[in-house]
Amino acid sequence: MTTADDPQHAHPTEHAVVVSRELDAPPDVAWTAWSDPNLVRRWWGPTGFTCPRADVDVRVGGSTVVTMQAPDAWGGFRIHNRWSFRVVQPPERLAFVSTFVDEAGTALTPGEAGVPATVPAEVPHVVLLEALPDGRTRLTLTETGYVDEETRAQSQAGQEQCLDKMQAIFAPSRSGSDAPLS
Repeated sequence: MTTADDPQHAHPTEHAVVVSRELDAPPDVAWTAWSDPNLVRRWWGPTGFTCPRADVDVRVGGSTVVTMQAPDAWGGFRIHNRWSFRVVQPPERLAFVSTFVDEAGTALTPGEAGVPATVPAEVPHVVLLEALPDGRTRLTLTETGYVDEETRAQSQAGQEQCLDKMQAIFAPSRSGSDAPLS
């Protein structure tokens, strides 16, 4: 049976999303992409989407509520998610379950949230941060719970874009400064 902190034992019918990026920051700094609301707002949502809201409480039993807003050309719709934390081991590991909520934080079904019914109501996530040489970090995000390939592929594409945005936060600036968070 799948648990939020053990995606390796996912049910065989599930299709996992696995996305990995190398960040130009040590794990304790890379961790802030999950714990600092200003940074979460900079990377959450695929390309062209914004994150006007990130209420962050990263602790076991805590949750983060994020709002992803579509570009005006797509109607500017908003989707709210709650990440309910099950494992918090800074700066190495996070495990949480993502659910859809309304603006007030009340749980919604995928259909009520305006997404396809094939999207699971609860999506377990595990985030691993691994120290690399030269003060860098490999971040690997795994989502489980998908039961069809099309929905899994859509989530994969969205997470790839989100983590591209996160990676850019920590990229050295073109001027050679080592202050990518400013």
